[in-house]
Amino acid sequence: MSELDISLQQLRGMIGLRVVHNGIVCQVIEVLDDGPSIVLQNHGPARPVQSNQHGEGSRRTPETFTIPVLTRDKREFHPQYLALELT
Repeated sequence: MSELDISLQQLRGMIGLRVVHNGIVCQVIEVLDDGPSIVLQNHGPARPVQSNQHGEGSRRTPETFTIPVLTRDKREFHPQYLALELT
């Protein structure tokens, strides 16, 4: 079986799409070349507190998730990527 070939240009076309990841509505905000992976940002009301360099909570920020597109052997789409639902 050969490697899957998905281009970064195809993945970058997903930027701006809203998807559901583990029941959380997110937006695709970036594509990482390494992997490749896509980065999702939570668009729900829950915003965790972000710690500063001293470990003190200083502000609320949207949660992000990095989702691998392909498995390590690059022969299949990663289950996390396949589980994303378009909204």
